[in-house]
Amino acid sequence: MNDMDNHMEHKDQTLPDISHSILVNAPIHKVWSAVSTAEGLSAWFMPNDLEAVVGHEFHLNAGPFGQSPCKVTEVVAPKRLSFNWGKDWTLTFELVEREGQTEVTVIHSGWSAAQVTEFGQPHTAIRGNMDSGWSGLVLKLKAYSEE
Repeated sequence: MNDMDNHMEHKDQTLPDISHSILVNAPIHKVWSAVSTAEGLSAWFMPNDLEAVVGHEFHLNAGPFGQSPCKVTEVVAPKRLSFNWGKDWTLTFELVEREGQTEVTVIHSGWSAAQVTEFGQPHTAIRGNMDSGWSGLVLKLKAYSEE
């Protein structure tokens, strides 16, 4: 029994959040619009019907994976927006004004070695892909915000 408990404890281990920060050469209100509006988020991430209102339920159009349900959990304009994504994850955008520029940190949390996505993929198998994906996406966010 004890061996089983230890094994289960290990399986339930949370995995580190994915976190990427980038300095954007744009004022905070412009970057806020890029992460807190449907139009802005669609331009660099995925088509969606986001409204930056706590409790708002919306969908990200994840292409071949279909419509992914989301729910806004925190809005502190123009500094922080969080929403639940799918059944496991939370996405958070943190913005800090830096002398006319904006530091953006994207945090993708909710990773667990014991869980699988809605599509049956183990978190351990796709976390690396998502981490790489965010590396490129923050560059797209930067380019969009600096237009």
